[in-house]
Amino acid sequence: MPPPMSKLDAPLLLEPEFKEKIWGRHNLEPLFPAPEAAPAASSKRDSAPRLIGEAWLTGARSRFLTGPVAGLTLGEVFKRWPAELCGASWKGAEFPLLAKFLFTHDWLSMQVHPDDAYAARHERSRGKTEAWYIIEAEPDAAIAVGLRAAATRKNLAIACREGLSRVAANIFHPSAGEVVFLPAGTVHAIGPGLVLFEVSETSDVTYRLDDYGRRDKQGHARELHLDRGLETARPELPAHRNLPRLQFPEPFGARRYALACPFFAVELLDVRAHGHFEAAPGRVEGLAVISGAGRVENENGWLAYGAGQTWLVPPAAGSYRLAPEERSLLVRFYVPDLDADFRQPLAKRGASPHAIQTVVFDP
Repeated sequence: MPPPMSKLDAPLLLEPEFKEKIWGRHNLEPLFPAPEAAPAASSKRDSAPRLIGEAWLTGARSRFLTGPVAGLTLGEVFKRWPAELCGASWKGAEFPLLAKFLFTHDWLSMQVHPDDAYAARHERSRGKTEAWYIIEAEPDAAIAVGLRAAATRKNLAIACREGLSRVAANIFHPSAGEVVFLPAGTVHAIGPGLVLFEVSETSDVTYRLDDYGRRDKQGHARELHLDRGLETARPELPAHRNLPRLQFPEPFGARRYALACPFFAVELLDVRAHGHFEAAPGRVEGLAVISGAGRVENENGWLAYGAGQTWLVPPAAGSYRLAPEERSLLVRFYVPDLDADFRQPLAKRGASPHAIQTVVFDP
């Protein structure tokens, strides 16, 4: 039996885990200004700055910085007190959502993720449906989402073996504020010049189809997973990108219902005035701060928030407030009830059934 613990009755701040990637960058602005990016700095044994591609916000090794669980990792807290952290209804073996910030100066590999059934059978893992929110995009930034109409598994395989997978893929130039939904089986790649927020099922199963002949620091070609990747790829899937911006006024500013599926929901909170919020009794929610600064307040006191931070709101957190000192943009993410959290609120706000269908994905 895990030891008893104090009630998790306030939002909790998490420290991100930074990961080096060959396609990453040294500059992590606008989320982590240079003086605050110490985790991305080089070690004493390595004079070359590291290329940071990902900041895992809700990874198992992300560490709590506040509350009675301060100093423990998310994985440790979930293992000991899953119901207190996530709510009694969550029965999964891991924290339900993996959220990240990504920073790119080069193309990621062309890749695909399996669905739950395939991943359970072959990887003993969950599958990976994911979504992106584009935070910053340089003029020549690009993404690959899905395959061109004429592409098949056969010609995708040929293109990948020749390092030419982008010829078979749909290439788009995203803009800041765009939302992209990628069901499992979507062939995709993130290009250079982007800062984005990603949320997915908790899974790191990725089948690399093509790495364009790129080599790692040791000069070795990076491993491909063409057989399983082609098995799981779904060429028929459309590119769910640049989703409609269903945004509505709120007392604190505005709320955008970005997208929802059975695995996660994403809202964007434009906080310009004090906002009053309630923890959801049956689930945990995440708040990733994209920009701005202010305070997270509850009856016990307050803590400052700022860009790059991620807060978890456990079910027992009760009432809390966001008090902006600067206009703030936050991503709210959670495992939804599609009707109660999206369809019904959108219908009450006058969204048409067609508009609702374009942001609610329920296969």
